[in-house]
Amino acid sequence: MGLLILTAGLMLFLGMHAVRIPNDQRRSGMMARLGKSKYRTFFTVASIVGLVLIVYGYGQARLDPVFVWSPPAAMRHIAALLMLFSMILLAACYVPMNHIKAKLQHPMTLSVKVWALAHLIANGSLADIILFGSFLVWAVLLFKTARRRPIPMGFAGDGPTKVGTLMTVVVGVLGWLIFAAWLHVHLIGVSPFGR
Repeated sequence: MGLLILTAGLMLFLGMHAVRIPNDQRRSGMMARLGKSKYRTFFTVASIVGLVLIVYGYGQARLDPVFVWSPPAAMRHIAALLMLFSMILLAACYVPMNHIKAKLQHPMTLSVKVWALAHLIANGSLADIILFGSFLVWAVLLFKTARRRPIPMGFAGDGPTKVGTLMTVVVGVLGWLIFAAWLHVHLIGVSPFGR
């Protein structure tokens, strides 16, 4: 049952976030039909419901896991390193005037891609493969689509600076340390380093 709930949540959440992948005009058409306010309300509610189903379904599936493979211990260390890059990419979304965002344009999507890959190689249950595999496929497709769209005017703001880039790396590393050393085990119930 947990796997079914997880799959339903992924279909709803990622489906809502994949509207622009086949055709950017699809979202514009839906927004025109429903109105911007109604579309945003529908998008938000559907996304929250999908996320709740993902969290609940994954939690239920972990109670009685179906193991597909047993990742080597080294994968956990590789995943930890990948997560460092993922957190730096995530920080690049929010720290202003950094070279990472200016160069990559879509660091959030790349952060999700690296996060999903890291967890996919370090976990071997069916629920993990469904969850992280789905996010990885979605992020790959979305990034490919996003790179084809024109960069909005004023995207880079005042232009990237060395200070902005340094702050991005510092924030990313600090976020990684806090999450790896403390938050992950408290929120997920698993220590990234197996302690």
